Amino acid sequence: MIDKQKLGSSGPRVGRLGYGAMVLEGYYGSSNDDDAISVINQALDAGITMIDSADAYGNGHNERLVSRAIKGRTDAFIATKFGIVFDSSEIGTDVPTGWGFSLKINGRPDYVRRSLDLSLSRLGRESIDLWYLHYPDPNVPIEETTGAMAQAISAGKVRQIGLSNVTAEQVRRAHAIHPIAAVQYEYSLWRREVETELLPTLRELGIALVAWSPLGAGFLTGTVRELDSNDFRQNNPRFSKENLTINTNRFAPLFKLAKELSVTPAQLALAWLLHQGDDIFPIPGTRSSVRVTENAKASEIKLNAEQLRQIDQIATPGITVGATLV
Repeated sequence: MIDKQKLGSSGPRVGRLGYGAMVLEGYYGSSNDDDAISVINQALDAGITMIDSADAYGNGHNERLVSRAIKGRTDAFIATKFGIVFDSSEIGTDVPTGWGFSLKINGRPDYVRRSLDLSLSRLGRESIDLWYLHYPDPNVPIEETTGAMAQAISAGKVRQIGLSNVTAEQVRRAHAIHPIAAVQYEYSLWRREVETELLPTLRELGIALVAWSPLGAGFLTGTVRELDSNDFRQNNPRFSKENLTINTNRFAPLFKLAKELSVTPAQLALAWLLHQGDDIFPIPGTRSSVRVTENAKASEIKLNAEQLRQIDQIATPGITVGATLV
């Protein structure tokens, strides 16, 4: 059974492993709704209770999909995000991603309120368990955005608020306005920058870290050799033909260690994350029911001090070649 821990210093207890539903929108390959709903339910049955979505995933489709999947269930902890704008009639700030495109971000209080009501409608819920700002708006003080999010708690529409893709300084400013339960940021053996400043700040403030892309966008499964032409990862410099070859060679010892321990590379990568602290909640995503079961079993793997040392020596911070999204 997947261990449960408090989400931050005052949040509810949720499973240490969550499920990232973004993969159900075709970014990594085709997915049909019936199979997607089945995968979400299998995750819940395995004790993976935190289901992570966003209004930007499928331009609202992902939230509607999650709503269909959890209908009649009481064991789902729903997290979703707002802030990325797709409606051409909405204003926003263009934010470069480093992947060859920009995102339009809106953190204005009026947009905050409208986004919330739309997400509630798509999810078919009266309240959201955890509601994140997907990206901070450079043209709106984060205090203003956080203040509007806090009003949603007072109104009973949100239980906990969080931030995503933020700096330590932004976390401190937002947390001074209203307690932040969790911060979502990329964290895995393929990207460890969070350990330098953000994670220590979160621990100082009693905020959980929800690790998105804990399998390095699938790289840490050890199965990525090349990408289809329509694969979203084609935009990621770490998956360019040259960089993918270099990264695969650099992580070969990790894949070898997984084989020696009779676990899959994905299970080893998730187990390593779970060993980094009870305040870290990885949210791997998958379109496969087999992979859901595989990921859940990662919570049962116990790594000793020597094995953790080996992993740290193999996947040192900065070893991966290629730029990152944020």
